[in-house]
Amino acid sequence: MTDRPSVLTTEIAAEQRHVDEVYARLEEVRSGTTEVEAEGHRRAQVGHEGALYERDVLVHQAARRRRALDSGYDGLVFGRLDLRTGEARHIGRLGVLDATYEPLVVDWRAPAAAPFYRATAEDPLDVVRRRVIHSSGTRVVGLSDDLLDPSAAPEGMPVVGEGALMATLARARGTAMRDIVSTIQREQDVAIRAPAAGTTIIEGGPGTGKTAVALHRVAYLLYSDRNRYAGGGVLVVGPSPTFVRYIDQVLPSLGEEGVVLRSLGTMLTGVEATRRDDPALSAVKGAARIRRVLSRLVWLPVPSAPDRFRTVYGGEVLTLDVRALAAARKAARRRGSTPNGSRGQATTALIEALWNVSRAWAEPPQHWDRAEFDAEIRDRSEFQEFLAAWWPVVQAEQVLRWAADRSRLARSAGSDLRRDEVAPLAASFALDGWSVADVALLDELRALLGKPPKPPARRRRAEDWEMQEIRLSSDRAPAPAPAPEDEDDEFSLIVVDEAQDLSPMQWRMLGRRGRFASWTLVGDPAQSAWEDPAEATSAMDAAVGTRVRRRYTLTTNYRNSAEIFELAASVLRRWEPGLELPTAVRETGAVPQERLATRDRLADETRAAVIELLADVEGTVGVVTPAARRDDVAADLAGLGGSRLQVVDSIEAKGLEYDGVVVVEPIDIIAESSAGHRVLYVSLSRATHRLVVLTTERDWSAPPADRATPEPLSLF
Repeated sequence: MTDRPSVLTTEIAAEQRHVDEVYARLEEVRSGTTEVEAEGHRRAQVGHEGALYERDVLVHQAARRRRALDSGYDGLVFGRLDLRTGEARHIGRLGVLDATYEPLVVDWRAPAAAPFYRATAEDPLDVVRRRVIHSSGTRVVGLSDDLLDPSAAPEGMPVVGEGALMATLARARGTAMRDIVSTIQREQDVAIRAPAAGTTIIEGGPGTGKTAVALHRVAYLLYSDRNRYAGGGVLVVGPSPTFVRYIDQVLPSLGEEGVVLRSLGTMLTGVEATRRDDPALSAVKGAARIRRVLSRLVWLPVPSAPDRFRTVYGGEVLTLDVRALAAARKAARRRGSTPNGSRGQATTALIEALWNVSRAWAEPPQHWDRAEFDAEIRDRSEFQEFLAAWWPVVQAEQVLRWAADRSRLARSAGSDLRRDEVAPLAASFALDGWSVADVALLDELRALLGKPPKPPARRRRAEDWEMQEIRLSSDRAPAPAPAPEDEDDEFSLIVVDEAQDLSPMQWRMLGRRGRFASWTLVGDPAQSAWEDPAEATSAMDAAVGTRVRRRYTLTTNYRNSAEIFELAASVLRRWEPGLELPTAVRETGAVPQERLATRDRLADETRAAVIELLADVEGTVGVVTPAARRDDVAADLAGLGGSRLQVVDSIEAKGLEYDGVVVVEPIDIIAESSAGHRVLYVSLSRATHRLVVLTTERDWSAPPADRATPEPLSLF
């Protein structure tokens, strides 16, 4: 192989000339989109409705194109294919045509770019040389070549640089996930470009890039069928706010905006849950049986409901006591109805109960007309006020707060809650804010309560149209694509990361948003923290439906060094022998360190290890702790590392990666749940370069002698 500085310099200069041509053309295109936007605004001056519509379309499309050009500006050209035919095909973040409509750059998602990711030495797909172009802004700073078909290479074809993938993996991590568009590997690309319909399942162990693959799949599907997915809305669901912040720049860097990113605690508009219940309580709230408890809870009278109604009609006193009101409430509840949707039935049941009171007298007033009786009672303010208090429109948040009353919750428990589960469950509903597990319960309650009848639609006033015109005429361009804003809206594409951890109730919550969606599910059974995989799988089946499923397994760990992953894998296999785990391909020579400390020295040793890692690695350092220790450890480390240092508990760590990691007290991480050894496996596999394990127990990874046999791993 040729790798002399003069050859590298010559090749960089040649690529720079092409890149300069691309950016010059890009500026021409950007100028054109700006003029189209201006033309759109000029058309609005015509003043009729058709001109306004044309303006909106022109401005929307031009603004969307301009944003795509801006997002793909830095490092736009990242690859080149030299084919057997002699063609040189450049690959980039977006497609750029020259003035004669010949491609200067092929969009990475286009079929013509597929060989950049699919070609191998065993199957070169007519590719002679694959080149990865490393850039800083608009300047080419390096090249990495793979000669895939030496027999077809022209004499003297230069091959320069180190392997692109290994060079990228050696780079320091920042605080946000990077796209992997220039280093996608063959097995990853197959999953990215899988057919859109049905459910795509991407399984892979730590470091296999499954999250990045799922996000690139979103970009690919939007490229290949934008009208379907952008118009119907795209939802990406992650396990925590920390994870969502970590990934939120990947899609914009690929030129895609308008995708809804939510954590499981922020699925409902107006609700932001960050608190997590202890594992035992989470297991109760997440299990399918809790739905039956909620279905009984919503039909209980509100705590402030009056227990007596008295009115005078035709000179006679009509009274409904507790027993009569209970009978009326039962009569108002019909099969398939919802409390908020049954206000009309409640009205009818009350009036019927009042009429029956008069009919039960020894001498019922025969001269009363039933139709007149109904009409007059219904219109009385005292009756309407009673109805509003006795059968009010109820919000899900109210119902769950009322469940903090232990006796009220016990009335709804039936055989679905054990007696010892009622008290802690009720107490959790009295805490400030909501837990992540509560969000799925609130969503279920919204469905069980139903929506009240909508008030008559008001006519749109002239000032409404005026305000709309002001908004549309502002300098801010319209949103690139309409995305569902209300939690009850449905999406056309749903991507779920860390799917192996979703509870049955969380699957129900997602299922309501994707009844007609294409799904991409990302997960690793070996990382599952949910205690009943079979129940979760059944709930997942109900959520995604029975349409075709395609499964893709990623087998190579690109994140961890081989030394780090060997330790993580050995710990998991002590608990669950025989597991098939991915293979780490990168060796660094840095062996993980296990440090023994006393309880009273653990905080000092943690601080010392963090200071050491901040000095040893260029990028980020993560400290992974048991949930109960997180806040104390964060306080102890305050002021160290700035944005380079992040303290997370073992659940928050899912999906994240750092250059250096300190895992604090692993035996406590194991003790947090019945699947704690899997959670520890996740914690140990967050590091790319350096790992330090701080423990007060010498044999911290040993399973207890009396441990139960783990449940068979099953995700899908």
